[in-house]
Amino acid sequence: MKKHNFSAGPSVLPGTVIDNTAKAIHDLNGIGLSVMEISHRGKDFQSVMDEAVALLREVLDVPADYDVLFLHGGASMNFCMVPFNLLQRKAAYLETGSWAKKAIKEAKNFGQVDIVASSADRNFSYIPKSYEIPADADYFHITTNNTIFGTEILEDIDSPVPLVADMSSDICSRPLDVSKYGIIYGGAQKNLGPAGVAFVIVRRDILGKVERTIPSMLDYRVHIENGSMFNTPPCLPIFAVRETLKWLKEVGGVSKMQEINLGKAGMLYDEIDNSRIFTATAEKNSRSVMNVCFVMKDEYKDLEAEFLSFAQERGMVGIKGHRSVGGFRASIYNALPVGSVQALIDVMKEFEELKSK
Repeated sequence: MKKHNFSAGPSVLPGTVIDNTAKAIHDLNGIGLSVMEISHRGKDFQSVMDEAVALLREVLDVPADYDVLFLHGGASMNFCMVPFNLLQRKAAYLETGSWAKKAIKEAKNFGQVDIVASSADRNFSYIPKSYEIPADADYFHITTNNTIFGTEILEDIDSPVPLVADMSSDICSRPLDVSKYGIIYGGAQKNLGPAGVAFVIVRRDILGKVERTIPSMLDYRVHIENGSMFNTPPCLPIFAVRETLKWLKEVGGVSKMQEINLGKAGMLYDEIDNSRIFTATAEKNSRSVMNVCFVMKDEYKDLEAEFLSFAQERGMVGIKGHRSVGGFRASIYNALPVGSVQALIDVMKEFEELKSK
């Protein structure tokens, strides 16, 4: 039975990425050694790193005054690295979900944090639209896609201060105006590759302005100076990121990816909106293109466990919703085929017909 992987992360990867990475585990480019056992400072891995950086620059059209890093620690490490490097007096944050809250918690260790707006009042089911970014803040931090609650910021915000974005779960899903951001960071395990590596895109002129001493491993400037090799990088995940970026380029880049993703999300939201038994949890003008969250309508709540088993028996993997929302969550990242979305829709229709008889 074919499996359809809707996992929120680590998540679905393109088949070619899995195949090419598996080959490199046995033998990298015919050198007789695994990518997991060669020196990260040797020419064979340096070429992998260089191409991964070049490809991310190319697909996102990263300006020359930005550096691209691949680091350990995931997005969670950057929750503290950002304020360590940027917060001198005050930072502004938009609170739109669990990961934004975690980033805010870390920033409070370094200085004043202003929460300019929050959607906590309605269980993070929407993106706040009306708020003022303080012009005296050292930076403004947003989480562009909220995997748990299924909301997303779909435009590049104009900010009077450096804009910092956690894009763990929607990076490379649409074109970006990178020049509007001071830092873009995230874990790779949604759209870029497997878990184990984080990406950072940073405009170098915003660094070096805080007065505190920054530990070397947490100083973006140290990693820039050392080409992401201040210590041994996560070699295998970086190889897989390179392969994913090659696949993305072959598909047609981020503009084509956006077209595909909007199509997938539109199909699924249409099914939910027209269903007699399902309903979406995020408000329409804030819905995520990456994570579609839905529940049973109140009169059918007692059928949720039954539907989950029904779907799993038909090859749907990872659709159980997060405990903060309940119900179901279909993560439809870049690598998930349109056919998998249609398969889930067919299962939803089948279940609804059974329960309507």
